[in-house]
Amino acid sequence: MAGITGLGGSGMDIDNVVKTMVTAEQTPKKNQLDTVEKKATTQLTSLGQLKGAISTFQTALTTLNSSSQFLARTATASDGKVLSATASQSATAGSYELNVTQLAKSSKVALGAVSSDQAKAFNEGTLSISIGDTKLSDVTVTSSNNTLAGVRDAINAAGKDQGLSATIVSDAQGSRLVLASTKTGSTANISVAVTEAKDTDGKPTGSNTSLAAFAFDAASASDLSSLSDADKVKGTGGFINKAQGAILTIDGLQVKSDTNTVSSAIDGLSIELKSVGSSSLTVAEDRAGVKSNVQKFADAYNSLITYVNSATKVTTVNDNTAPVTGALTGDSSVRSLVNTLRSELIAPGASGSFKALADLGVTTQSDGTLKVDSDKLDKAVSGDFAGVAAYFTGDTGLAARVGDRLKPYTDTTGILETRTNALQDTLKKVDSSRKDLATRMSALSDRLYKQFNTMDTLFSQMSATSTSLKSLFDNMPGFVSKD
Repeated sequence: MAGITGLGGSGMDIDNVVKTMVTAEQTPKKNQLDTVEKKATTQLTSLGQLKGAISTFQTALTTLNSSSQFLARTATASDGKVLSATASQSATAGSYELNVTQLAKSSKVALGAVSSDQAKAFNEGTLSISIGDTKLSDVTVTSSNNTLAGVRDAINAAGKDQGLSATIVSDAQGSRLVLASTKTGSTANISVAVTEAKDTDGKPTGSNTSLAAFAFDAASASDLSSLSDADKVKGTGGFINKAQGAILTIDGLQVKSDTNTVSSAIDGLSIELKSVGSSSLTVAEDRAGVKSNVQKFADAYNSLITYVNSATKVTTVNDNTAPVTGALTGDSSVRSLVNTLRSELIAPGASGSFKALADLGVTTQSDGTLKVDSDKLDKAVSGDFAGVAAYFTGDTGLAARVGDRLKPYTDTTGILETRTNALQDTLKKVDSSRKDLATRMSALSDRLYKQFNTMDTLFSQMSATSTSLKSLFDNMPGFVSKD
């Protein structure tokens, strides 16, 4: 409530006095709540960042503990322009000599040409289109689609799920449909059989341009380039591309494939043919991938330790100023986490030829982070690939052991989650205490305004009484005022 100034009575600035008294009463508790809130918020943020760093480390551990990572194989071609390949875990390490003499191609044909006048209206009937042994839905030509463009659209609708498309190309002989397939292989040529509708008199329905221009017999058709001059003038159709399969040799053994992806010639290998030519193909253990995963493990661990070092650091300013401390300085759970991880990293391996990270070139530096000696790691991976796998993978491997040590901290009911929940509860209590404080201060303000206003009114009344008495005494007979 607003207070009067008191200028009509005591002259006191009640507003200022009340606000000053309320502030004096409120400030210690407000400062206390601010301190608690700031500390809890800072710790909550730091724990969130810590959990993020641990999560990244756990991901690296999971990758490192995957036996498939150590079973992975690489396939490298000496000439990437000729072919590329991918290897599954079943691929056997070795090398092969490949010679690609023919790539797989799909069929592309140009149907017979018609003049612009002929293209305006065709007889009614049916086009039966096949791609090798695969027959498409019949294309029905009626009065609603009996133009060249209408037939094109009908073919595209029938062939869209089979990889067949039609376009109109105009050349010196007229306009014609060009059909293209995506299916490769020596038997995947396009054929078109035509059946014209007849009326009761046996005449073609429509009496327009014959559908015969659309007929195409893959068995007897020639390449466009080999047509006679007379056939070219007539606008006879022909092959632009004949369908064919891929032909190659692997170490001298001939292999044929309907597609340019050869996946059954060598167990565990999928070979993608790109051009005619020769290339060697080498299948090997994915040593580079394993080295990369070990480095990612070290990098993730280093990020975790670097953050912990920063969050628990104590920085001395000077002799007269308290040191600056990190948000998690003195946190026993963080110290316990770091000590647990360090003890597991130096624990000897349970099996295999490698007993310590140092044997693989991974050592601990003065700040607690890991350093990877790439040359030593490469030597270990090259010399005993199975031994490196045994050290990291399996239930007793380093990755699993470290992961087990993290669980008490990272589980949904673990140490870090419990700490997080406690800090969130603290922030909720701070919010509640702020509301309670605001309510108390509002009541205090109301009470003080009431008290001071009552006092000011009383003072005003006493002042009026004093003035009245002075006037009375001044007017009394025989009373002499000192003034």
